[in-house]
Amino acid sequence: MTSLTARGAATRDRIVAAAADLMYVRGVHATTLDDVRAATGTSKSQLYRHFPDKDALVHAVIAVRGEQVLARESERLEHLSSFGGLLRWRAALVQGSARQNGAYGCALGSMASELADTDEHARVSLAGLFRAWEELLAAGFRRMQDQGELRPEADPGRLAVGLMAALQGGYLLASTAHDVRPMEIALDLALDHVRSCLTVPG
Repeated sequence: MTSLTARGAATRDRIVAAAADLMYVRGVHATTLDDVRAATGTSKSQLYRHFPDKDALVHAVIAVRGEQVLARESERLEHLSSFGGLLRWRAALVQGSARQNGAYGCALGSMASELADTDEHARVSLAGLFRAWEELLAAGFRRMQDQGELRPEADPGRLAVGLMAALQGGYLLASTAHDVRPMEIALDLALDHVRSCLTVPG
């Protein structure tokens, strides 16, 4: 990457951005390198100069998507310290999914469902990104404990994993139904459990 010219770096970024969009809507396996070339107006030689094969491009897409998702979630969760903050986080996620009628799911989750059993590099990368996302939630739960809102015996890590599982399952059901309602239900049930762990449930 350090040897790329500014023009070369811009071309690479354009290829990755287009591939990310195509893979999100069509799926990883259904997106071909020819699709990416057509979307970016690049030649075969340009594409292969940056990415020798599709796997290399997919791994670059995972890195970029992961950076985007974690930046978004960091902004939403880095100051989380109350149940009200969790409700606002839930509302933002549902609103984002509702803009596309629940279609396509989570940018990371959709890739994980396609790649986890066939691409070990991708699986490990995605697992690390999910752990980082879960840690943002767990840190918020720890802040809630520090402020006395969450019971001391509650396990922030377990709550974070449970909430992430509800979120990803909700994304999947919303994607197949093209309806955001299953995602709302999954998140609300998970948050009901968190509510039961508050020092003053209600």
